[in-house]
Amino acid sequence: MRLNGHIISISILSIFLSFPNSVLAAGDAHLQDFTAHWAGIVCLVVFVLAYSLVVFEDQLHMRKSKPVMVAAGIIWFFVAIVYSQSGDQHTAEIMIRHNLLEFGELFLFLLAAMTYINTMAERNVFDALRAWLVSRGFSLRNIFWITGALSFMISPIADNLTTALLMSTVAMAVGGTNTKFIALACINIVVAANAGGAFSPFGDITTLMVWQKGVIPFATFFALILPSLVNWLIPAVIMSMFVAKEKPDAIEEKVEMKEGAFIVVGMFIMTITMAVCAHNFLHLPPVIGMMTGLGLLKLFGYYLKIKNMRALKKKKQEYEYKPGAGALDAESISASDHSGDETYDIFGILAKAEWDTLMFFYGVILCVGGLGTMGYLAALSQFMYIDLGPTTANVLVGIVSAIIDNIPVMFAVLTMMPQMDAAQWLLVTLTAGVGGSLLSVGSAAGVAVMGQARGIYTFFAHLKWTWAIALGYAASIWVHFLVNSRFIGQSV
Repeated sequence: MRLNGHIISISILSIFLSFPNSVLAAGDAHLQDFTAHWAGIVCLVVFVLAYSLVVFEDQLHMRKSKPVMVAAGIIWFFVAIVYSQSGDQHTAEIMIRHNLLEFGELFLFLLAAMTYINTMAERNVFDALRAWLVSRGFSLRNIFWITGALSFMISPIADNLTTALLMSTVAMAVGGTNTKFIALACINIVVAANAGGAFSPFGDITTLMVWQKGVIPFATFFALILPSLVNWLIPAVIMSMFVAKEKPDAIEEKVEMKEGAFIVVGMFIMTITMAVCAHNFLHLPPVIGMMTGLGLLKLFGYYLKIKNMRALKKKKQEYEYKPGAGALDAESISASDHSGDETYDIFGILAKAEWDTLMFFYGVILCVGGLGTMGYLAALSQFMYIDLGPTTANVLVGIVSAIIDNIPVMFAVLTMMPQMDAAQWLLVTLTAGVGGSLLSVGSAAGVAVMGQARGIYTFFAHLKWTWAIALGYAASIWVHFLVNSRFIGQSV
């Protein structure tokens, strides 16, 4: 074991020493325009084909990460070839390492956040909240507003996907056979979750990327609270008029949270605080705070394991001292206790992370980065932000994100890094976050709820209310310029 440790240490050290200084900064790269080159066109076609397979994921029954990972490799092979042929042996290497660094920070950040969310789910935090709501005997209209409001408030701390799944479960449990109510409630939940996630770095992947890039400071995100609230409230008010005031029978359900549930919630809040402080005060990547928090969670898991083992040992000893107790009975106690509710396996929780989603991010980031190295993002930036203007471009970003996942769209914008003031960067953060609500397939929250409420919350059920959601989208943009005018002309 000692020898293996030395080998690993030497290997890690050699990896760091093998990095030339020139590849640590993307600024040393010299990008060229290959948009009209046959290789550039091939790369664009490969990306379009790969993303087409992502769009039809449900029909093809193929995980979305597979085509984009393959496409990423093909694109970068062509990038390396064309740059080598032009006499540049370094730019391709510099840029792909830069993109890998971008992904690495995002990957570790999300892994830590996902582990905390999954741990809270394992400790029955979300189930307890759901059980409390369905047992209160609220009217359908009350449930409509409560689930929407909770979605808006929880998604900035957790994420819009988890929040939408939790609240849609509540709506389905209360609604029962009332499919009209369930569909309306699910639409409201998706819109609220996306809107709530738009004003917090932790609410959506796009906001996280903007924050990690250092474009918008942490506190500045909260300038989007009022526009986000308007984005949700306008369609919610309209849809609530079509929700009956009837009061369904309360569902008796009791869920007890497992040991340490509140401690895990507190640790998650502390972890977020460490990430913010690391970024704002120490000028370190936020992922440092998140991974430190993950380490603390692992230590807490170790504490739960030791405590469970000691309790088990004590129970076995007490049982063995009883007259007539046999070894077989003691073993059965051991087995039942090990499979009990208090057993916590951190690596089992890590295994439940959304690995397909994480690998999808890898493929998307490298695909977009490769197309940018070919010159396509520079050309797109010229068209959108110079020819059309930043406001029009940023509004279109939100509309496009309803059709194409907002993650590659936002990563493309961040890679282009157009010259915009703080008001425009806040605008694109808002539109990319809430624009996905226009269609059910425009956000991860919508897609997840479609799977959960299959046959009830559908693409066309959502489409019927797109006009109301569009009103909220337009109003949120107007409110943003109204309340955040101080950011106009302010540099980022």
